[in-house]
Amino acid sequence: MRYTGGMLTASFDFPALAIVVGGTFLAGFTTGFAGFGTGLVASGLWFHALPAAMVPPLVALASVAAQLVGMMTVREAFNWRRVAPFLLGGVLGVPPGVAALTAVSPVVLKLFVGVFLTAYAMYQLGNRIRWHIGQWGGGIADGIVGLGGGLLGGFAGLSAPLPVMWLQLRGGSRQQQRALYQPFNMVVLALASLGMAVSGQVTADVVWVSVLCLPATLIGAWIGARVYVGVSEQTFQRVVLSLLLLSGLILIAQAFTA
Repeated sequence: MRYTGGMLTASFDFPALAIVVGGTFLAGFTTGFAGFGTGLVASGLWFHALPAAMVPPLVALASVAAQLVGMMTVREAFNWRRVAPFLLGGVLGVPPGVAALTAVSPVVLKLFVGVFLTAYAMYQLGNRIRWHIGQWGGGIADGIVGLGGGLLGGFAGLSAPLPVMWLQLRGGSRQQQRALYQPFNMVVLALASLGMAVSGQVTADVVWVSVLCLPATLIGAWIGARVYVGVSEQTFQRVVLSLLLLSGLILIAQAFTA
């Protein structure tokens, strides 16, 4: 794939095409399985094959497509009353997150969140007894966490890590946790996509690549959702913690390379 004068050429070289589509499939699988992860998996690969400015809107669009498939696995556990505080915070957080994408580079925020997520994931992975906080803080705390998720979602397509971590601390089954953070993730990233479109970041090239990758996204998400149904609670939680660890490391790396 070549980038010339602000437009992608119509021709793909095979290595670039393999990176883009392969990354899309892996990202779709991860989201179908865990309920999040498109930005974690795809962005690292896409930055090698696409102009950097295209990656955040592509992550947001691909995430929404994969979420639609993954949500089918937890539809019976939906609780919109419980997810409402997260959504309210997320809606408030998306606009400044999108604005930050074009105006500033919040290195300190990325570094702080990255270190926090990394430390949390390493602690939880290394301890047999997990730390739980129950319903401490109630809906207000949930809304604040949603605000943080909205900021990161608008800025980098990483809306899920903070709510996922928070709901793990809250406790409950994987189905209950996922039925809260997955609709939040889908709504926030849909809003982020809209905000990026309004600000001119969803270009014709972005739409073209998104359409090209859509089949791989949907197939990967469907396979991931099928695998999710068959794994144990413990395996699922360890995979989610590993993704949170990866998210933290990515944010730290982005902070130092900004």
